[in-house]
Amino acid sequence: MTVEAQSSVVRLSTDELRSQVRDLVELWRAEHDFVPVSDSWLRSYDPAFTKALAERGLIGMTWPRQYGGGEYRNVDRLAVTEELLRAGAPVSAHWIADRQIGPAILRHGSPELRESILPGITRGDYLFCLGLSEPEAGSDLAAVRTFAQRVDGGWRLTGRKIWTSGAHFATHCYVLARTEKSDKKHVGLSEFVVDMTTTGIDVTPIVDLAGEHHFNETAFDNVFVPEVNLIGVEGQGWSQVIEQLSFERGGPERVLSTYPLLARMLERPDRIRELGMQRDIGVLVARLATLRRLCWDVARRMDSGESTVVEAATLKMLGNTFERDVVAVARDVLGGPNSAPDSFYGQALLATPGFSLRGGAADVLLSIIAKQEAKL
Repeated sequence: MTVEAQSSVVRLSTDELRSQVRDLVELWRAEHDFVPVSDSWLRSYDPAFTKALAERGLIGMTWPRQYGGGEYRNVDRLAVTEELLRAGAPVSAHWIADRQIGPAILRHGSPELRESILPGITRGDYLFCLGLSEPEAGSDLAAVRTFAQRVDGGWRLTGRKIWTSGAHFATHCYVLARTEKSDKKHVGLSEFVVDMTTTGIDVTPIVDLAGEHHFNETAFDNVFVPEVNLIGVEGQGWSQVIEQLSFERGGPERVLSTYPLLARMLERPDRIRELGMQRDIGVLVARLATLRRLCWDVARRMDSGESTVVEAATLKMLGNTFERDVVAVARDVLGGPNSAPDSFYGQALLATPGFSLRGGAADVLLSIIAKQEAKL
C-alpha cells in the first residue's frame, strides 16, 4: 500500500485493531509455519510479516498521514503491540524503527529527514538497529567514544558499537556519537541516521550460547554521514536520547516478552494443581494486570503530551522483575525434573539474562526515579 493510499484509510476502533492483528497472526500461523516465541520483538525476524503489518497501516500508527501514518492515539498503538507480543509474533524487523527512531525523527528531525526516512519505515522498507552501547562503556550511555568529525556536507563517523541487534539485516542505524570534545561527558553528543550501505561499515556477528544470532558489533571507519541525517540539534543529543529512551522503556515489551510462556503454563492446569502452584500463577496474573495498567497510563500521558521518562523507567524496572519471575515459575511447571522438557521454557530461559540490561540496568532506572522524587 502506498503512502497516498494509507492516507485515505479510515481509522479503526481499538477493538477492530485487536481483531485485525489476531486475524493476521492466525493467517500467518496457518500459511507460514509460524511458531510463537518469547522476546519476539528482539529475536523473531520476518520482513514479510513486517510488510503485512505495513499494508494494514499498523506501522507508524500515530504519525501524520503525510508520512504514511494513521494519526492514531498511542493507546491504539498499544492495543496493537499488546496483541503482537501476546502472540509472540515475528516483529523484530521493524520494532526499533517503529517504537523509537521514527518518533525521535518526528520530534527532532528536519523536514527533509522526516520526508526521506519516515515513509520508508511505514512501508516496512527501512529497518533500523541501535548504535548506542559501546565496548568498555558498560551501562554508562554518556561514555560513548564514537566520534563524528564535521566535514564539507556532513560528518565523518569513526567508532564501534556493540549489541547492535539486527545490524546484519538493518537498512539504517541510529548512532549516538560525540561531535565535541568536552570534560563533561553529557555535553557535545549528537544523534545521526546512518545508511548501512555506506562505505566503511563492518558488522561482526555475536552468536549467543544457544547459537542464535541477533547481536552484533558494528564498526564505523571514517563513514560519511550527510548533513541532513543529523537528528535535531548538534550537541544536544543527550537531552534528545533521554526522551527517546522513554519510548524504549515504556512499552508493553517490558511486560509481555514472556507472555507466550505464561500462556503455555496456563495450558497445564493439572500440572499446576499437582504442584500446588495455583497461588503462584494467580500472583503472576495479578501483577500482569497491574503492569498492563501502567502501560496504558504511559500511553495516555503520551497522548496528553506529557513527559513519561520516570513512568517508563518505573515500568521497565517492574516489568523486568515480572518477566524473570514468569521464567522462574515456569521452571517448575514446564521445566522441572518430573516434567518433559518444554521448548517454550528453554527458549525463554535463554533470553532471560538480557531482560534487566537492555534499555538500562536496574541501578540506572532507580537513579532516574530517585532524582525525580528528589525534585518533588
